[in-house]
Amino acid sequence: MPNHKSAEKRVRQNEKRRDINRSNRSSLRTSVRKLREALSGGGDDVNQLLPETISTIDKAVQKGVLHKNAAARHKSRLTTRVNRAAK
Repeated sequence: MPNHKSAEKRVRQNEKRRDINRSNRSSLRTSVRKLREALSGGGDDVNQLLPETISTIDKAVQKGVLHKNAAARHKSRLTTRVNRAAK
C-alpha cells in the first residue's frame, strides 16, 4: 500500500491507464482477428476490413499501445495476405 499522497494518486492513475490500454489493445486485437477470419473464410469484405484494420493499428501507435515498427510489420503482413487472397 502507498504511504504518501502522491503514491496514492499514482496508483489511481496507473489503474486508469491500465484500463484504457486494455481497451485499446482489445479493440486492436478484435479488428485484426476479424480481418484474419475474413481472409481464412474467403469473405468478400476483406477489401473493406483492411483499411479499417490499418486505421485501428495506426490509432494504437498514437495511443502508445503498439510500437511503430511493430505496427508497420503488422500492416505489411496483413496487406500482403489480402493481396494474395485477391488473386
